[in-house]
Amino acid sequence: MAQDHSSAQARPGPMSRAFNAFFVWLFGVTGWRVVGALPPGGKYVLAGASHTSNWDFIVFLGVVHEMGVKPRYMGKHSLFRWPMRRFMLDMGGIPVDRSKRANMVQQVVERIHAEDDFALVVAVEGTRSPTTEWKSGFYRIALAAGIPIVCVGPDYDRKLGIIGPVIQPTGDYEADMQVAIDFYKQLKPAHPEKALFPDGSGISDQRLDITDYPVCKGRNR
Repeated sequence: MAQDHSSAQARPGPMSRAFNAFFVWLFGVTGWRVVGALPPGGKYVLAGASHTSNWDFIVFLGVVHEMGVKPRYMGKHSLFRWPMRRFMLDMGGIPVDRSKRANMVQQVVERIHAEDDFALVVAVEGTRSPTTEWKSGFYRIALAAGIPIVCVGPDYDRKLGIIGPVIQPTGDYEADMQVAIDFYKQLKPAHPEKALFPDGSGISDQRLDITDYPVCKGRNR
């Protein structure tokens, strides 16, 4: 795959700057905060759940802004064409070829190795609808690249974007992801009835204890 680093090098265009600024402002003005800490090193997969509302996108933008992270996400290469190419790249998009002749995992791993910092963002369910079929591509990418998976999720009751456990993939997907599932189950998504986990269970009645979670003060505070 041809290397395209323009999203990491060029200053974002006015449309993407305005888009991002508005939603970051909305995150703050509605009272949301961020707690938790990212691992050192600058390269990791940010695995988000539970994804039950369009508002989750605003929470996501607010969290990465507060933490000073430039998010990256995977997108079908055909979407990165005029007139949307610049906007897609500005927002952190990585064009990947999902045809049978291309190895998507290897494409992204090559990008991770080529850059100094890389925060790949994924929604582990891949949909806002209830599903027990969680994605595994992000896990295979983290394993192949040798980078950790950081569990991140929204807690709507407390208006918190929570950065939780850091998982170093071992190759045992079920055992590693159980740590993530135990974390996500203790967060209250926008629509708890839509949250479903691979074992068929839903959100727990137990809420996550955030006593020891550091509060992010924000980049500009």
